[in-house]
Amino acid sequence: MNHQAIRLQPGLHFVATPIGTARDITLRALDVLASADVLAAEDTRSLRRLLEIHGVPLGDRPLLSYHDHSSAKVRGKLLAYLEDGQSVAYASEAGTPLIADPGYHLSVEAAEAGHLVTSAPGPSAIITALTLAGLPTDAFFFAGFLPNAKGARRSGLEAVKDVPGTLVFYESPHRIGDMLSDASRVLGPDRKAVICRELTKKFEEVRRGTLGTLAEEISGTKLKGEIVVLVDRAALRETSDEDLEAALQSALTTMSVRDAADSVAKAYGAHKRSVYQMAIKLSGK
Repeated sequence: MNHQAIRLQPGLHFVATPIGTARDITLRALDVLASADVLAAEDTRSLRRLLEIHGVPLGDRPLLSYHDHSSAKVRGKLLAYLEDGQSVAYASEAGTPLIADPGYHLSVEAAEAGHLVTSAPGPSAIITALTLAGLPTDAFFFAGFLPNAKGARRSGLEAVKDVPGTLVFYESPHRIGDMLSDASRVLGPDRKAVICRELTKKFEEVRRGTLGTLAEEISGTKLKGEIVVLVDRAALRETSDEDLEAALQSALTTMSVRDAADSVAKAYGAHKRSVYQMAIKLSGK
């Protein structure tokens, strides 16, 4: 038996659950699931199965379903348990609650009502994919699922094109081909990219390449399972002082010295202090 009954503080306890392999759950998560007065889950069938696998008895404790389509009434029931001084454990179907999973409004309302909100951390497809991808991890941006419509999807990609960090997306198997094609077009076919599929599961797969080559490989191919797509940050443009001066002169016609310097430094990936000094010189101040 891996779990133990512990005294939980009254409050809301978020519980991260395995994204594939059931044994990836933490011992603390099992303790929380075994000890909470009330259990809630994105998918009650998945949680019941997880409890069975690890021998955690549900007993006569309440088990409520709470997901993206749940009404405020269900959230109200959970908040009522908290008001009664009980401990409520909430688990995602897979992964960490709130991270592209339900739980945000429940967390906010519980905290605003003065209840303890805490977490038993654990599996996350985002972190697992970053670990395996071989792309820079010093900075990254999680963009979630892109829109379904082509125009909106391309606009979404355009919005993150110049983010100075590795881009991370979730994608579904039937849309991955269109997503990679649009990403290649908007972000550039030569940007390094990685497809991580079925992480921690039997058929885990990691494909590395460029957006262009991966789009070609996936075109017409039917993939299965959960997919994470990672894209390297845009390469910094090599710029001359003349380019920076020209950009600053244009920016200074409508902006203050500081705003112009910040805007140009960000656009060209240049050192902010150097650009600011150049802007002061050009403005004659």
